[in-house]
Amino acid sequence: MSSPKPPNPIATANAQSGMNTDTALVQNAVNMTNSVGPWGSTTYNPTGSISFTNSQGQTVNIPQYTQTTTYAPEQQAILDKTTKAQDNLAQLAADQSGKMNQYLAKPFEFDNQDAADWSYDLASTRILPQQKQAAADLQSQLTNQGIRPGTAAYDREMTRLTQSNTDQMNQLALTGRSQAFGEAIQTRSQPINELTAFLSGSQVAAPNSGFSATPQASVGGVDYAGLVNSNYQAKVSQSNALMGGLFGLAGAGVSAFAPMKPGR
Repeated sequence: MSSPKPPNPIATANAQSGMNTDTALVQNAVNMTNSVGPWGSTTYNPTGSISFTNSQGQTVNIPQYTQTTTYAPEQQAILDKTTKAQDNLAQLAADQSGKMNQYLAKPFEFDNQDAADWSYDLASTRILPQQKQAAADLQSQLTNQGIRPGTAAYDREMTRLTQSNTDQMNQLALTGRSQAFGEAIQTRSQPINELTAFLSGSQVAAPNSGFSATPQASVGGVDYAGLVNSNYQAKVSQSNALMGGLFGLAGAGVSAFAPMKPGR
C-alpha cells in the first residue's frame, strides 16, 4: 500500500489565489452600498474592467466601478453660489496680484522729519500753550517768594522747568515717530493683506454634504491551502494507521505458525 501523494504546491497556490480574488470581489461588491438622503445620493455603477497577468501567465479581469455623488437641488444651489463667490474673490486676487509688481517695486520709505513735524504740530495746539502757562505761573510764584530773575535760585528753577518741558517734547517725538511708523507700515501692507484675504476666501469648499460613510463589511477568506494540507495530513495519518495494522497482523500470523521447541 502506497502513501498518499503530496498536493501540488503550484496548483494549491493557484487555487488559493483565485479564491482570494473571488473573496475580494465579493467584499468590494458588498461594501458598495448606494445611499440616498436629504442632502443627496451616492451610487456605484460598473464602468468596465481592468485585466492583469498573474504569476502563472493567466489573464485575470477585475471589474471597475464609478462612485457618483449627487447633491440635492438645495445643496447644489448652495454649491453653485459658493463657487461663484469664490470665483469672484479669485478674480479680485488675480487683479490685485497684477498690481503688486509695480507697487512693491517702490522701496518702503519713512521720513523722520515728517514724523517730527507731525509731533510738533500736535504739540503746538495743546502742549506748548500748557508749557508757556506753566513757565508764567512759575515766574509769578518765584517773584512772590522774593526770588528775582538773575539769582541762582531763580535760574535753577527755570532750568528745571525747561528740562522738564524738553523731556516732554522728546517723549512726544518718540511716541509720534513710533505711531507714524506703524501707520506707514500698515498703509504699505494693506494691499498685501487684502490680496491674502482674497486668496484665502477663494479656496474651493463644498457645502456640508451630510453623507454618512459607506458601511464596510468584511468577508473572511477561504484558507484553501490550509484545508488541502490538513486533508493530506489526515490521509497520511490514516495510511500510517493502516500500514501499522497490516504489519501487526502479519506479525501475529508468523507467531501462530512458528514450530514448537522439543520438550514442550
